Formats: sequence, structure tokens, C-alpha cells
Amino acid sequence: MNGQSTQPASAPPVFEEDQARAGFYALIARLFYAGPDAHLLAAIAGAEKIAGAGETAPLAAAWSALGAAAAAMDAEAARAEYDQVFVGAGKAEITPYASHYLAESMQERVLVRLRDALAEMGLAKNPSAAEYEDHFSGLCEVMRHLIAAGSSDAAVQEQKKFFIEYLNPWYADFYAAVMASPNTNFYKQVATFTKAFLDVEAVSFEMI
Repeated sequence: MNGQSTQPASAPPVFEEDQARAGFYALIARLFYAGPDAHLLAAIAGAEKIAGAGETAPLAAAWSALGAAAAAMDAEAARAEYDQVFVGAGKAEITPYASHYLAESMQERVLVRLRDALAEMGLAKNPSAAEYEDHFSGLCEVMRHLIAAGSSDAAVQEQKKFFIEYLNPWYADFYAAVMASPNTNFYKQVATFTKAFLDVEAVSFEMI
């Protein structure tokens, strides 16, 4: 995607639940980086259902709805929707950058802090990528990278720290913008699933 994260050469063991989390972060990153192709839509449509109860019930329902939407969606139409909403001609209708949704006093500092944090992890933006580091897809890729680092207590604390600082403050506002747009159709289902997943993540991190 934007080259912001890489798979460790020799990754420690990762619990099955964490492997699933990493997979969801990878999928979300892909969907918000560019419109899906036919292969990706088919993969989503054919994916296994999520067994959900209690706090995970909204996630299970949102995943089922996304699968149904993917099965009915034409790839060309999905890509056109993405380009219209998130790319646009000149200025995008909806921006996927964290700094847009943060308080004005934090907008400049977030990129500085994020770049320092990525450098400490040994990560950097691909020089060929046009996107800034605070792009929603890039942040999800970093979370995937952190999960791949293992399921130890220390690794989970690193995940929590990054999530709380760079995703938690604004993902709900980003979701609201996608839902309010008259030009989103498939991406309303993508956003609903994304918020349901990140809500579960937020609750889980609060319990740590």
C-alpha cells in the first residue's frame, strides 16, 4: 500500500485472535487506500461469518452486511465511488487524514509525533507514496505491523499506545463523515464495519 509498514523477518508467535485482528486491519487499510477490485469483492463476499454476541454482535452484523454489499457490488462502480468521495477532482469530499479531524492546536503536532513514533519502530513512508503518514490506511497498516510483532503483554501495550494516540481520537468522526455523504453507498458498509471493529478494539484496550 503506502509502504509504511513491513512484516518482521522473524515474527514471534501471534495468537489466532490477533491474526484475525491483523487481517481486519489489513483489509480496512486496503479498502480506504483505493477502491476494491473484483477479486477483493469476491473474497469479502465469500468470507466466513463472524460469531458475535454481546459487545461483538454489532461487529458480526456489520461483517455480514459488508459481505452482502460486496456480493452485490460492481468493482468498477466501487472504484468510482472511492475516487469520487476520497480523491475527487482537486479537493476530496472526505479526507482520510487524522490531522483534519483533530483540534487545530494538534494538527501540526500530530505528524511530527507520528513520524517520530514510526522512526522508533524502524518504519518510514515509502518515498514514492503521495499520502502523508496520518492517512487512515497507513495508521491501520501500522496497527497490523504492531500485531504481527507478537501477542506478548509488551506488544499489546505498544498496540494500545498507538491506537489510543492516533486512531481513537478521530475514527468516529471519519465514520460519521462517510455515513453523511450522499455519494457513499458501498463505503457506508465499509465504514460501518470499520467502526464496529475499532469500537471492539477500543473496549478491549480500555480493559488492559
